[in-house]
Formats: sequence, structure tokens, C-alpha cells
Amino acid sequence: MARTDPDSCPGVLRLHEAADGPLARIRVPGGTLAPEQLQTLAAAAGELGDGNIELTSRGNVQLRGVRDADALAERLAAAGLLPSRSHERVRNIIASPLSGRVGAHPDIRPLVAALDAGLLASPRLAELSGRVLFTLDDGRGDVTPLRPDIGLHVLTGDRCALLLAGADSGIRIATAEATEVLLAAAHGFVELAEGRWRLHEIENGAARLAAILGRTPGPDRLDIANAADLPIGWLPQRDGLVALGAGVRLGSLPARTAEFLAAVERPVLLTPWRGVIVTDLEEGPAEQVVRVLAPMGLIFDAASPWLRVTACAGLPGCARSHTDVRADAAAAVESGRTDLPAATVPEAPVPAEAIATAGRQHWSGCERRCGRPAAAVTEITAGPEGYRVRPPRT
Repeated sequence: MARTDPDSCPGVLRLHEAADGPLARIRVPGGTLAPEQLQTLAAAAGELGDGNIELTSRGNVQLRGVRDADALAERLAAAGLLPSRSHERVRNIIASPLSGRVGAHPDIRPLVAALDAGLLASPRLAELSGRVLFTLDDGRGDVTPLRPDIGLHVLTGDRCALLLAGADSGIRIATAEATEVLLAAAHGFVELAEGRWRLHEIENGAARLAAILGRTPGPDRLDIANAADLPIGWLPQRDGLVALGAGVRLGSLPARTAEFLAAVERPVLLTPWRGVIVTDLEEGPAEQVVRVLAPMGLIFDAASPWLRVTACAGLPGCARSHTDVRADAAAAVESGRTDLPAATVPEAPVPAEAIATAGRQHWSGCERRCGRPAAAVTEITAGPEGYRVRPPRT
């Protein structure tokens, strides 16, 4: 059944009227920001927003409480962050953040640029829902579990698996034709959509899209498992330089911290796990970056409990929320209640201070559970009578 409500996914030119003011979402294909682009975002957050840059689960960013939408659009366009007014919401491309730098996997960064250019070049693809997700996985299996509508997973040599509706379609393609096939799939989605936002919402959507592509699925399927490790800490690059992966508490990056990141003058990658990676550093400067930015709240310790906790906006940002979720989640982390292996799951709703949990978890202000990670997590969801805790789905 087609949706009766239009896609209201926000962008820069179509803001979302949140409880705490207009919200802008800026697409960052592949999560790559030049230092001057990050500086633009930091200045916009401080001068036009609430002083923070929110990192999303798609490697994009959000600014809350936007006071001058026209000025924001002008700044972003000048920085190359708004290359098209018609296509700005459809550029949801997640790529393996460490591709081409860490490990022996192929470099898929050129595919990000080619796919983005192809999206922008097609007037028809402006009709895509702002929720359609593309992923490009270089073979390490980090972004394939994010369940894309249309995705690519490098296998060996020049062969790739085509992902449709969050699963391996069984279709195998050559890397050299990857951009062509992904764009053809995007066109096929537009043809099939009829008001639907995601490919899995279309009955037999993956099979019907495969037929449009004229591709016959083979018998093999990838075993899509959740990625185990986040890119955190000291990450030696294959060119002898260093990348630094850092977590951001509850995905909210203060503008002042972002300014310091931009001042490093190295490319910064936004990850779909609401973190950042500073790339292409010499060892000495990398050590200095850690000394400066760790006290400012960036997390370089892979064992930090902050890396296992995510949360929706909650109050005061979302009028649907029953409580200030981020404050409750932060209090739980700071008191050590999110890292208790013997924790039990209460059957009835409980107050925030009674929650004691373990492992990865997502705190939500209502049953919509916005921002919930694709991976298995304990769900801590607020209601009128308190929080309900649900163990990870198996």
C-alpha cells in the first residue's frame, strides 16, 4: 500500500519545524568534509543554530534551532555543501569510512564521487525519497549491515554484490559498471515507488527491481553480520600516516570542538556511528590532536561506555518525546548504570534512575524510536509511566 503522507524528510531548503526551532539536515555523501567545510558548519551552528552539530546515523549532519534559513543555505552553497537545490535531499550515500586508507581493501572513494555526480545529473532522480539510502562497502563489511535500499559490497577482484532492500540480491556485477548499475537501480526505484519511501516497502520490491535491471540473481548470498568494531583510536594508514577515530557523545558535536577539528587542516570523515575520523596525520601531530581534543569531549578510547549508547533528540527538541532522553542517558552513563553485565530487564516501566543495562543500547523518547541503530541493541523507550526496556532482538 502506498503511503498517504508525503515524504517530509528535512534538508537545507525544507526545514523540519522541531519543538526547539527549525532543523536543517545537510547531506554529506561518503561522510567526507574538507577542513573549510567543517569550519563553515561550525560557524553556522554557532551563529545561526543552537551551537551544536548533530551527527546522524547516515553520516550526515543536522543543525537545530536555525534562525536564518536563507543565510544558512547561502553559506552551505558557497562551501560546496549544497551543490543542487533540486537534489539536495537524495544524496544519502554511506561509504566504508576507512576505504583507501586503512587495510588492504579496494578504494571505493571514486565510486562515491561518481554516484553523487550521477544523482545530481539526472532530473528524474530528484524524485527519489529523501529517505532512500545508498551504501558502498569496500569489502570489510562495515556499512553493508546498515540495510541500504541500494548498495554495493566489494567481493574479490573486480566483482561486487548488489544489495537491494537491505539484503544481498544475489546479483553480481563488475566494479567497472558499478556506478551505471546503481544509478539504473535508482531510476527503477522511482518507477516502482508510487509514494513509498523505501524499497522494502514495495511488495517484492527487490525482485521487481532486479527484473527492471535485467539481471538474474545467482545462488550465493552474503552473510550480512553486524560490524563488530567501531573505528576508534589510533588507526595506522597504509601510506604510513595516521588516522584518528573519535566518538562523539550522543552524536552532538559542539561548534567549538568542530572548530578545533577544522583547525587541524586535514580531511575529516563523518561515520554512520556518529563519530569522526581525522585523516592523513603525521604521528607527532596526531598525538597533539588527542591531547587537545580528548579533554574537549572527543572519545578516543574504544572501551568507553559512551560508544555503546545512542539516543534520539528527546525534549526539548521533539514535542513527541515524553522526557529529556539525552539527559537521562547521559546520567546513566556517568553513573556507570550502562555497563552492568548482570543487569536484569524489568517487565514494567521504570523511572530513568532505576535503569541498569549492559552493552549497546538506544534511548528513545517515544515508540517511534528515531535514530535507532540497525545493529542489535537494548531498546530503552520512554512512555507516560516511565521507560520500558527491551533486550536486543535475536
